[in-house]
This record gives sequence, structure tokens and C-alpha cells, in this order.
Amino acid sequence: MTYPTPRPLSVLAVPAFKDNYLWLIHDGVHAAVVDPGDAAPVIAALAAHHLTLTAILLTHHHADHIGGVPELLAHARVPVYGPRAEAIATVGVPLAEGDLVEVPGLALALRVLEVPGHTLGHIAYLRERSGEHWLFCGDTLFAGGCGRLFEGTPEQMRASLARYLALPDDTAVYCAHEYTLSNLRFAAAAEPANALIAQRIATETAKRERGIPTLPSSIGLEKATNPFLRDRQPGIVANLIALGKLDPAAPPQASFAALRTWKNTF
Repeated sequence: MTYPTPRPLSVLAVPAFKDNYLWLIHDGVHAAVVDPGDAAPVIAALAAHHLTLTAILLTHHHADHIGGVPELLAHARVPVYGPRAEAIATVGVPLAEGDLVEVPGLALALRVLEVPGHTLGHIAYLRERSGEHWLFCGDTLFAGGCGRLFEGTPEQMRASLARYLALPDDTAVYCAHEYTLSNLRFAAAAEPANALIAQRIATETAKRERGIPTLPSSIGLEKATNPFLRDRQPGIVANLIALGKLDPAAPPQASFAALRTWKNTF
């Protein structure tokens, strides 16, 4: 019998719902899925690429990230990893800050980061291999934006995003939604003098017109164009004040909360 030969790891975007991406990390033989809110497209992708599911990785408890897990477990009995601080019934391997996940069936180790803000127990998974830095960040960091604060505080979310700022610029950012163009329209309003944002809008618009995902992004690109990672830039602060969205006497950390409040209704 001839068995498939594993290849270098790659990441496949599996679209789901209106704008979710479910991420399949695979070597051409085995695969792990990140945040499978829907089982059907995952099962279809596994079949299309002749992959065997070996693990499920969850970042937080929202239904569009965990809803497909029971059906996937009926399809393949595999370990389910997820945040220790959130009540997710299907999680068999609870994780906390600093844990290292050796993903079954794959030559893949992922370090766990606790990144509260979107939800209180939200975690992210970080691959730290020379030349291949990958971040699976759920709904904390988006291309050009960040997640809504459903449970956490602005201070918590800002501290979580600050952890991403410390990562290498070449870190690939695998966030969970195709929100890029709407986020960048807000970024342009928040920092109108930043020419890199206009350039990025043109680039990402061209991708979407061809049906290509705008993801993954990179930490370097986010540092240059994402207002939530640039909230203390003088141009952003001055703009917030000029628009009446920030008190000139407010402390520096208040600009992040002002941006997030503005984005909620933008």
C-alpha cells in the first residue's frame, strides 16, 4: 500500500457563513482546524484535499467559532483544544497562557497567548518557527481593525493587542473574518494623512474583486495601517480631538477607547 507523503505545512482558508474563515493547517495528509463554526465546509475541504482531521483548536466560545465541533467529532474523534477560562462543553484539552500545543499528526507546535477583550477567556495560537511565524488570533485582531468588546474592557483589549505588536513583522495574521475593507475605510477616517492606508485599500479591493481573501495579513502591515495598533500616533489623537471624540485633557490610553467607540457606529 502506498501512503501519502507529508509536505511542508500550509494553511487553507475555508469560507463559512457570510464572512468567516475557518483555518485548516495541513501537510497534505493530516489537518487541524481552527475555530470551526460550521462543520459542513470543513468536511468538504477535508474530502477535496484528501486530508484526515487530527485536531480542533478553538480561540473563544462564540457560536460562529465552535458551532461545528459536535458534528466534526461525529466525523472524527479528535482532541479539542480551547481556552481554560471559558465554558465550552466540547473542549477536552483546556489551555492557558504559555501552554504549548503539540498538534497531533502534524509537525506543529503552537504557543498559547491569553488575549482578553473580545471575550474574557479568549486565547490565540502562535507558531514560532524560524522563518514561519503564524498567529491564529480569532476575533481579537482583524486586518485593519480589532474585535468588539463584548466582555472585556478597552484596557484589556489594548494590552492584548500590545502583545501582538511585540511579534516579528513577518508574523502572518490569520484572523477569523473578512472585515478588511470596512476596517480600512474606518482606518482612513481615523488617520486620513496615512497614505499607506489608501494604498492598502486599493490592494485589498483588487483581491476581493477577484474573489481572493485579504488574509492572512502580517504584523508589519498592521503596525503601519491599523488604527487600533496606532492609537497613540499624534495624527490619530489630533483627529479624534478635532472630531470631538476625545477630550484633549484625557490620558493617553483614552484614545483606544475613543477609537473603539467610534468604530462601533461607523
